[in-house]
Amino acid sequence: MKKWLQLFLSFWLVFGFTACQAQIKPSVSLDTLPDYSNVPYIAIDDNIPSFNEDEITTTSFETYYPLDSLGRSTGAFASLGKDLLPTKERGDIHQVKPSGWQSVRYDQVEGGSLYNRCHLIAWSLSGEDANPNNLITGTRYLNTKGMLPFENMVRDYIKETGNHVMYRVIPIYDDSNLVAKGVEMEALSVEDQGEGISFHVYCFNVQPGIQIDYANGDSWEDGSNPTRSDRSKEQTFVLNTKTKKIHSPDCSSVKSMNTKNKKFVRDSLEHLEQEGYSVHAQCIKENKK
Repeated sequence: MKKWLQLFLSFWLVFGFTACQAQIKPSVSLDTLPDYSNVPYIAIDDNIPSFNEDEITTTSFETYYPLDSLGRSTGAFASLGKDLLPTKERGDIHQVKPSGWQSVRYDQVEGGSLYNRCHLIAWSLSGEDANPNNLITGTRYLNTKGMLPFENMVRDYIKETGNHVMYRVIPIYDDSNLVAKGVEMEALSVEDQGEGISFHVYCFNVQPGIQIDYANGDSWEDGSNPTRSDRSKEQTFVLNTKTKKIHSPDCSSVKSMNTKNKKFVRDSLEHLEQEGYSVHAQCIKENKK
């Protein structure tokens, strides 16, 4: 009898837990999310995390949910603590090719490569290297502008306090597309009941100036974003000092701009962006030279 009981428990632990793992789903659908509008992420549910009370724990753990039938990463969930922070040098992950992966480069993309192997739970938080269940095909923009600020915030908090952070990241796909449209990220610091860390956001898997076919990862330039070399060239622009937007002189918005907010300059996009301005996408269309 004991032998059969042991076999049953072993079976449940292996297959029952795996079945539970496969049930993770995003708390939002693409139908309820707005289109990308020049911001890398937006708040979900008033920025309030959705962890259930029985999910919250001060015991560190990591769960990487299995790939689905299309080979897509489905999500990761953890209670992150100081004991999970990396203690070794970062390993090589180039052998992993997440669903929709393509090696493609554009001059206008920082670093050149359009796609990164994006960790759902960052290496800096877990030390997790070449785990296919933890990697998706993500744009450079998603990686550095969308996810990285939140990852750094959580890492710094854990290092400074030694507290735990509940952390969940779920990629959201449109139907059977191989590349996620974005990722849902949420986190809650445990010991201080969210006083230190509390957020719930959706990060867009986009790259300004590049169009993406999310079905297979194909991409092409859309002419709306200047190349890196163009960014350093001095040109004539009109600044709206109130909205901090950069306009071309012939933009229709310039005519209706309040005179006190209008400023003509001869400068580079690179320098103006360092000063806190951003391109008014409706009027500045610069093609790759």
